[in-house]
Amino acid sequence: MSSALSVRGLSAGYGPLQVLDGIDLDVAERERVGLVGLNGHGKSTLMRAVVGLVDWRTGAIDSGGRTIMKTPTHRLAREGIVLIPQGDSLFPGLSVRDNLDAGAFAPANWRKRAESRERVVQIFPRLGERMKQIVGTLSGGERRMCSIGRGLMAEAHIYLVDEPSLGLAPGLAETIVRTLCGLDLGGGALVLAEQNRTLVEGRIDRIVRIHAGKVASIEPGTPAQEPA
Repeated sequence: MSSALSVRGLSAGYGPLQVLDGIDLDVAERERVGLVGLNGHGKSTLMRAVVGLVDWRTGAIDSGGRTIMKTPTHRLAREGIVLIPQGDSLFPGLSVRDNLDAGAFAPANWRKRAESRERVVQIFPRLGERMKQIVGTLSGGERRMCSIGRGLMAEAHIYLVDEPSLGLAPGLAETIVRTLCGLDLGGGALVLAEQNRTLVEGRIDRIVRIHAGKVASIEPGTPAQEPA
């Protein structure tokens, strides 16, 4: 199976603070990988480092057989490597529809945004009922769905999803993580960072435990079932 993402000897940090220390990670095409570990140990920094959103980094990052270490963040997004950050990084004064469409900013995606929007609504039906509603008036769970949905509008090859359950009630958190792990990836890949390990167990291919900025262990998971 071909590699979708390869990280070698990655160290990264902010200002004088080193967070990651020599991370090695491979993600194959069609693979779902869960990054687990306590807050503050480097899960989010690893994802941000892949897309160039940290102050400094050393090592190597490849995707599809080519280096992406010096590729600007906006170009990576256009080329199909998308970070869906933790929290609700939305435009609160705009509607759900406008926020979703903002995720289809690349010309090729913009032309088919209506089709992509329908796909998001199939994944999160509640958004279909809120399409004209101002995002700032949504519930916390609805905002999280909208934030994830906006990322999915990019029709990416690699999705990096950071702490999707953060701050949500247990039942809704489980629903959102289950939905993400069940996405039809095509030939793409999913990397999902989650502090609550039980939410990803049984739904992914591998669990990678991050501790003190290093890969502490890699364990097999239970592959999610691709949609029929």
